[in-house]
Formats: sequence, C-alpha cells, structure tokens
Amino acid sequence: MAVVDDGNKDSGRERVGRAAYELFSREGTASVGVDAVIAKAGAAKMTLYRNFPSKTDLILDFLQRRERLWTEEWLQAESQRRGTTPAEQLLAIFDVFGEWFAKSDFEGCSFLTTMIETAGKDNAVYQASVQYLANIRHYLKGLAAAAGIKNADSFARQWHILMKGSIMAAHEGDTQAAARSRELAVLLLRAHGIDAE
Repeated sequence: MAVVDDGNKDSGRERVGRAAYELFSREGTASVGVDAVIAKAGAAKMTLYRNFPSKTDLILDFLQRRERLWTEEWLQAESQRRGTTPAEQLLAIFDVFGEWFAKSDFEGCSFLTTMIETAGKDNAVYQASVQYLANIRHYLKGLAAAAGIKNADSFARQWHILMKGSIMAAHEGDTQAAARSRELAVLLLRAHGIDAE
C-alpha cells in the first residue's frame, strides 16, 4: 500500500512516521528496530525519540496511519466506489482483495500481524490492533444494517472472518483466496435473504 503524502513532508515526525509505516507494513513490527527506521527516514536518533519516546509510540502511530490509509482511504473508499448497494459494497471488498493479493508487494493485514506479534493482551499495541480490527467490523456492521440484516453484529463478525481467512490464505499462496471467499460471502448474504452475485 503506497503512502499518501500528507503535505507535511518536511517534518521529522512525518519522515520517521512514513519510514516506520513502510518498514512495519512489509516486515512487521517485531523484526524492525528503531535503527532501521532512523536509517530509512534519514533522520537523527534524537528526531525519532523526540517525536516517538518509545517503539510502542512508533507502532501506535503506524497502526493509526494504517487505519487511515488502508482501512478508510483504500478499502472502505473502494468498496463504496465499486458498489451502489450495501450488498454490492460488501462483495466489492473481495474484488479489491483479489487485486491486492495479486500484487507482488502484498503485505497482508498489519492489524492481524501486529496483534499476533505482540505478547500480552493487556499490551497497548495489542489493544490498539484489536480496536482497529473492531473498527473494520463496525464498517461491515453498518453495511449489514443498511442491507436490512437483522443481527448486523453477528453478520459483520462472520464477514470479517471471511476477510481475515482470505488474507491468511493469500499469505499461504492461494491466488484465488479472494474469489473463493467471495463465493462464500454470496452464500452468507443469501442465507440472510439478500440476493447477491
């Protein structure tokens, strides 16, 4: 996922944040040290620590950026652009995923990766990852409710399982993971009385 220029290109915080985003997205948060972020940003160590007192702060900034760039500006925006009805917007998620999975730089879900890499459910990074995943479900729940699905929360959880499962299958090398998940998603919509293709 490309980083969008925030218009604050010259600030040390922005340079470090963008560098961390690129490294953490590709390699995960556990394996990337602050020295690698500093080198990528072309910044001094003092610049990093003045803006991000700890690696935890840097990771939390990364997750916040990821929500804005990946969840809101890409996934939600594309599903809304591609579908006119809530059901079409839900299914469009898997069309978007299919294109994403086919990219040579497919990096997977940073929220899942970061959550798995983080020890302890009380950890701030773990909690943030869980919250950003919940925010995706909130979007799905809104679409489900707009489609007339009675138990929109349960439906959103089922849909999210299909999404997360397809991402993990793509990591395994299944190039058709999005299409297979879309087929299951159509069945799920039909089970809730919504005709979909």
